Amino acid sequence: MQNLADFIARHPIVPYIRQCDFAVRTPWHLAERRLLDYLLVYVQNGRCRFWVDGKAYLLEQGDFCLIQPNSTTVLEGLSNTVTPFAHFDLFYHPERENSFPTKAGQTVLTSYLHLLQPRLDELLGVSIPAKLQLRTASKFRDKFLQVVEHWQYRDPVMQLRAQSGMTELAIMLLEQHLADRPSLRTPQLTLNWITSYFSLHLDQNIGIEDMANRANLSPSRFNDVFKAQYGVTPHQYLLDMRIAHACDLLRNTDLSQEQIALYCGFADVHHFSKSFRRKLSMPPGRYRSEQKRIADEVSGQ
Repeated sequence: MQNLADFIARHPIVPYIRQCDFAVRTPWHLAERRLLDYLLVYVQNGRCRFWVDGKAYLLEQGDFCLIQPNSTTVLEGLSNTVTPFAHFDLFYHPERENSFPTKAGQTVLTSYLHLLQPRLDELLGVSIPAKLQLRTASKFRDKFLQVVEHWQYRDPVMQLRAQSGMTELAIMLLEQHLADRPSLRTPQLTLNWITSYFSLHLDQNIGIEDMANRANLSPSRFNDVFKAQYGVTPHQYLLDMRIAHACDLLRNTDLSQEQIALYCGFADVHHFSKSFRRKLSMPPGRYRSEQKRIADEVSGQ
């Protein structure tokens, strides 16, 4: 799981359509080739036989075929066919515009390996058959046909609609196959949002129960996860933020200690003074005086 998470952090899932069209053909044959990118084909009308890595798949009206990168494939239309298709990258690559749909007979990709997309089945450790067995087949079909239609237009809005639609298709595909691997869908418990939450609510009474509820954890579990990530308890972390904010206000404003106590979320000025003294070994008034003296000395040099 961690390897997958690390990989996706470096190569985010950002679908990019390279070529997309409604293919209307009489019986046809496309000789063997090896793919750099993903190829998704929908058999809207007719019958096809596709060989993917040596295995034959008979495809009839309503079937989808997903051919993954580095697969060898031979495509054949057994009758008059309408086969909407899309060549696309699933993972972001900075040179994606230099990649291309390989042509018939192109099976040696040594010079283009830097453009080769990763395979989903290898990353997820699950078997994704070339002939897709979709749980939401009608929804997937309708979205795919929209994608192909939108991509035919070259204006920015329609292109964006096409790319957005491909992202939805990727989500549907991933959700189906990750459902069979619940361990891959279990998020790593992180509390990266908590510092922003503290900052926005620093003047309020923030309880452990409130924070735990927002993290969908029990208070005790929240404490454990927080301490593992930040090295201190939530209470200590919040207190340190309040004191740091108070220091900033003491240095840079003329606000009274009562106002600062209020803005930093202390119950009253006595609570503020006691907490400040415990943390910095001096009262707030003395801290302000010393900071002013230091600032005056610096400005006088």
